[in-house]
Amino acid sequence: MKISEKKREKISEQILSLLYSSNPKSLFTSHIALEIARDEEFTKKILLELKKKRLVIEISKNPKGQKYLKRKRWVLSDEAYNSYKNIIG
Repeated sequence: MKISEKKREKISEQILSLLYSSNPKSLFTSHIALEIARDEEFTKKILLELKKKRLVIEISKNPKGQKYLKRKRWVLSDEAYNSYKNIIG
């Protein structure tokens, strides 16, 4: 099933809003997918698109500096956070 570009944008906005509300804490892909009620693979695809646009940052290491094998955490980029902050007030 194909999802329209307009719906993809709405889902992207949901993800950005969720990351804004949890900032500076980063969230795992699985947690984001659960919160927006979407499949993890689809959520990951959207997150990678947002990463290309420099709206989110992918964190691939845990706090001890060890690389995650199968997991990724995500956080809003500083530029995106400041833009959201200005919009919201």
